[in-house]
Amino acid sequence: MAVEPFPLVEVSGPPQERGRQYGRQAALRIRRGIGHYGRELARIGLSDAEIAAMVRDFVPVIEAFDPAYVEEMRGIALGAEQPFEQIALLNARTEILKMARRKAAKPVKPSEVVKDDGAGEDDGCTGAVLLPEATLDGRLIHGQNWDWKVDCAETGVVLKVRRDDGPDFMTFTEAGGLARAGLNAAGIAISANYLESNLDYMQAGVPLALIRRKVLEQAHFALALRVVATTPKSASNNMIVSTAEGYAIDFECAPDEAFAIHPDGGILVHANHWISPVALGKVKETGLVNTPDSLYRDARVRQALARERGRLTVEHLRTALFDDFAAPWSVCRPPRTTFQGNLSATVAMILMQPHAGVIEICPLPALQRDFTIYRLHPSGSERSAA
Repeated sequence: MAVEPFPLVEVSGPPQERGRQYGRQAALRIRRGIGHYGRELARIGLSDAEIAAMVRDFVPVIEAFDPAYVEEMRGIALGAEQPFEQIALLNARTEILKMARRKAAKPVKPSEVVKDDGAGEDDGCTGAVLLPEATLDGRLIHGQNWDWKVDCAETGVVLKVRRDDGPDFMTFTEAGGLARAGLNAAGIAISANYLESNLDYMQAGVPLALIRRKVLEQAHFALALRVVATTPKSASNNMIVSTAEGYAIDFECAPDEAFAIHPDGGILVHANHWISPVALGKVKETGLVNTPDSLYRDARVRQALARERGRLTVEHLRTALFDDFAAPWSVCRPPRTTFQGNLSATVAMILMQPHAGVIEICPLPALQRDFTIYRLHPSGSERSAA
């Protein structure tokens, strides 16, 4: 696979219009993503009609959360010349994939009670935030490795949204998605990590991608925290929210409750297992069957950063996230076959400086180390080689 930088997609205007712009600019990568997840769902045993029915059942949930998101997805569909249901699938792919595995040959409504059968994807991710008290220049740094299917190196984009009704934002996401990891002009940043528990898929909830999008639309740190902590979800997830003003909180989210973890000595690191004592008293950890390496990945990153506490820079975080201890079960994961038979890797290393509105991203960092710099603010070049 040729490793290319993730393309920058810049949009503005009302929801449907910016969706059209997005769809036109990212049409090829959107088609690749639709094909990728379509093949995955077909392999599980779902027909196109069954997939469409599952996706349609999520639309009222999304519309109740924010009807503008449905408008924007319809615009993306028009711009990319793809069915709306396929764009909605890209924005609820975590939920759809999981539910499909539990009801392989039967359409499932989000409101149906579905018990977790442990058939999770081998999704990784290691996230970290360095607070001003721990950094050399007194600026907050936020980063993560996103571990997922290797094919997604060819579907990722960096989406920059110019808004009239709130802060501009920039997010790395799968093409057609509304958000994943990113930052906004108010200095708020978010990253996310996979978590799994026995409480997953027992209620209808807002797709995780849209919760992250809502965080990036907030002008105040407190309101961004409110979105993560109080929005009902279908499944567990870990989200780290930071602010350039100098703080960050990690939320281990069960579907109906969020457990806050605060930085220790100016450093916050999280992988893919529950660590909050309060959370562990309420939920059963079910993700380690697929991500046993999580038990040392966060420790490896935390220890590397702690050695340079007070002198930390972006380079220290970069080095920590390149850690290849116990490869291929490592912080920086080279391609390997998962328990589900998919080829997985660290698809992207993402380094964010919220105070400057700058994101550095390296695709497939275990295979090469070329970063691209993306800038939210118009000063300087919009995209340049690091």
